[in-house]
Amino acid sequence: MWQEAGSSPREGPDTMDNDEPLELETTDETETQPAPQNSDEMLYCEVEAPLAVVKAKPTQESSETDLEIEDTEKYFTTGQKELYLEACKLVGVVPVSYFLRNMEDSYVNLNHHGLGPNGTKAIAIALVSNTTVISLELEDNCLMEEGVLSLMEMLQENYYLQELNISNNALGLEGATIISKFLQRNTISLLKLQLSGNNFKDESAELFCQALSANYRMKTVDLSHNQFSDKGGELLGQMLALNVGLLSLDLSWNHFCSRAAVALCNGLRANVTLKTLDVSMNGFGNEGAAALGEVLRLNSSLAHLDVSSNNITNEGVSKISKGLESNDSLKVLKLFLNPMNMDGALLLILSIKRNPKSNMENLDISNVLVSEQFMKILDGVRAVHPQLDVVYKAMQDLSVDKPSFCEQTP
Repeated sequence: MWQEAGSSPREGPDTMDNDEPLELETTDETETQPAPQNSDEMLYCEVEAPLAVVKAKPTQESSETDLEIEDTEKYFTTGQKELYLEACKLVGVVPVSYFLRNMEDSYVNLNHHGLGPNGTKAIAIALVSNTTVISLELEDNCLMEEGVLSLMEMLQENYYLQELNISNNALGLEGATIISKFLQRNTISLLKLQLSGNNFKDESAELFCQALSANYRMKTVDLSHNQFSDKGGELLGQMLALNVGLLSLDLSWNHFCSRAAVALCNGLRANVTLKTLDVSMNGFGNEGAAALGEVLRLNSSLAHLDVSSNNITNEGVSKISKGLESNDSLKVLKLFLNPMNMDGALLLILSIKRNPKSNMENLDISNVLVSEQFMKILDGVRAVHPQLDVVYKAMQDLSVDKPSFCEQTP
């Protein structure tokens, strides 16, 4: 019994001894069993790691957004140059250094820079928000239809640009269509538009007639060096009768003859705003001169008239002189390079002398040779109108060279 009782203590150690490896195994199991705990820790770490990554991402995104906002703010404040450079990248052109240097000036001259339609588009993008450029020169840049469209769209947003020169860009009918469409809206700020040398024909004249008849903002238009003929003159004459805002119109170097001249003069009779008209280098002839004389008799707004080189002889000059006898608005009359002589010149200055209300300041007959008689009469005219300045082709020595001149002249 004792042994049994004592055996149990012995069995206890044996059991413990036998259990030691079990305890060790249990310990190992205990170390492996906390694996779920370790796995929980692993999961916790795995959860933490993505959180850290997710947290880092917004930081990176927010920093990028801040940069974008800063860049945008630059564009809308002092970043006009940066905006132009980005526009050049967008359309794939080399920036124009002159424009970068002068885009904050009131006058920018980009004539003959070979911009092309894409270069023009980049400049138009930069000018949308520009508030300093008032006058822009883009003559001879091969703008084409796309370039003109970019400029007109820019003008819908820019209300500071007032003068635009897009002469000598061969715009043709397509360009005239785009320009006239925008002019009819009366929403652009332009006051002066130069369209010289763009191969505009009578079809384009019809478009400009529609546009300028409705437009009351435009003050100066240059349509010189184009190909308008009599039909175009008739259409432009209709425009002059309806327009109520135009102050200056240049139609020199076109193909106007007597029919166009009469039509233009009919429009001038009804016009009450035009101050300056240049129709030099056309073919008005004496019939056109007669129509001009009637305009001068009735019109009270025209102050500057250039009819140089229009095949007007003394007969036509006499008709113009009749109009000058009652005109009180004209200040400048240019008649040089017309086939007139001193007799026609005398008719002009005498008509001014007979008009006490005349405001003539400059008479250009610089191709006419004058005599002593003309000089004496001119002195008498200046006594009545001291402001008058007559440009003529005087002989070098009136008293000595006159006989020799007569001998040389058949």
